[in-house]
Amino acid sequence: MDKENDIKILMQRIGDNAKRASKVLALSSSKQKNNALIIAAKEIRIAHLAILEANQKDMEIAKARDLAGAMLDRLMLDEERIESIAKSIEDIAKLEDPIGDITEKNIRPNGLEISRIRVPLGVIGVIFESRPNVTADAGVLCLKSGNASILRCGSESAHSSRMIHSCLVKGLKQAGLPEHSIQLIPTQDRSAVGELLSLAEYVDIIVPRGGKSLIARVQNDSRVPVMAHLDGICHLYIDRDADIQKAIDITINAKLRRTGICGSAETLLIDENIVDSHMDKILTALKKGGCEIRGDQTVTTYFAGAIEATEEDWKTEYLDAIISVRIVAGVDGAIDHISKYGSQHTDSIITENAKNAEKFLNEVDSAIVMHNASTQYADGGEFGMGAEIGISTGKMHARGPVGLKELTSYKYQVRGNGQTRP
Repeated sequence: MDKENDIKILMQRIGDNAKRASKVLALSSSKQKNNALIIAAKEIRIAHLAILEANQKDMEIAKARDLAGAMLDRLMLDEERIESIAKSIEDIAKLEDPIGDITEKNIRPNGLEISRIRVPLGVIGVIFESRPNVTADAGVLCLKSGNASILRCGSESAHSSRMIHSCLVKGLKQAGLPEHSIQLIPTQDRSAVGELLSLAEYVDIIVPRGGKSLIARVQNDSRVPVMAHLDGICHLYIDRDADIQKAIDITINAKLRRTGICGSAETLLIDENIVDSHMDKILTALKKGGCEIRGDQTVTTYFAGAIEATEEDWKTEYLDAIISVRIVAGVDGAIDHISKYGSQHTDSIITENAKNAEKFLNEVDSAIVMHNASTQYADGGEFGMGAEIGISTGKMHARGPVGLKELTSYKYQVRGNGQTRP
C-alpha cells in the first residue's frame, strides 16, 4: 500500500473515531468532563520534567532550522509556562458548562413551548504551528464544550505536543470518557492536513492558528467550514488627550511584553497635535526597549534613528521588536488608517477624552476594540474564558476570543400537546 493511501486511511480512521467520541461527549455530564480535566492538569504537573525534555528537543531542532526569535518564544516551555498550562486547565474545569443552557424560551399563542438549547458543534479540527500550549487549550476547551477534537500541531512542537497530549488522554481514560475525544494526528506528513480538510463526513469545523500561508491554504482547500484566525495587525492610537505616562506604559507593554503573540501592537498612530509633546517620549521609551522604529516622513524628520516606513510596513504583522509609526489627523485619521490597513483583530485608543474614546470604540470595525488598555489583553484567559482556541477575525458564528460558548451551536426543542397547524 502506498504512502498516500496510508495517510488517507489513517485520517479516515481518526475522523470516524472522533465522530463516535463526539456522540458520547454530547451526552456526558459536566462532572465527568471536569474530572477528566482535573486529572489531566495533575498529569501535566507530574510529567513536567518529561515535557521539558521533549520541549528541549523541539527547541534544538527549531534553532538548527534558524526559526525566528518570535517563533522560538512561542515554542519555548519552562516550569512557569507548564504550570500555567495546568492551571488554565483547572480554570476551564471551574467554568460553567454551556451545554444544555436554555438561551431563549417562549410559549406561542397555540400553546407550543419553544426553547433554544446550546449543543456542541460536534468534531473540531484544529491546525496550529509552533505553540505547544495550544494542544492543551484546544483539546480542553473542545472537551468541556462537549466536542471531540482532532489536533494537528506543527513539526516545530511535535515532541512537546505529544507529551502534553498523552496527559490529556490519561485524564480521559481515568474519567471514563473515550480516549479518542482528543486526538493528535501522529504524523507530520503535510498530506495529513489535506486529508483533514476533506473530512466533511466527520469534521464539523476547522480552526487554523498560524501564519498567512497556513490560513490561506486552509481557506482555499477546506471542504469543512473554517473559523479563521487571521493576521494580528493591531493598532495603538495615541489621542491628543492622552495621559503621557499612560501612553508610554501602554505602548511599551502592547509592543514589547511579548512581541511574538497576535495581540502585540504592530502600528502606532499618533495625533498630529501631540507630536511635540508626546512623540519623542514614547518613541524614546520604545527605542530603549530595543524596538526598531519605522515611521512616516514626520517621524523620520523629528526622531533620530527612525527608519522610513514603506507602504508594506502598514500591512505587516512583524511579531518582532519592530513597530511602524504614523502621524494622523485626530481620531478620524486613526479610524481611516485602521479601516484601510487593519486585520480586524485588536485596536486600542489611549485618551482621557470620553467622546473620542466612544467614537473609536463604536466606529473601529475590529473583533476587539479597547480604551486605555494594552492590546496584549487580547486573550481568552484575560477575558475570563479560561483559555481560547483562537481569536476569530471573521463575523460568522464567533468573533474575538473563541472560548466555550463560541464552540457551541444550538437547536430548538418544541414541546406540544397535540397541536396541528391549520
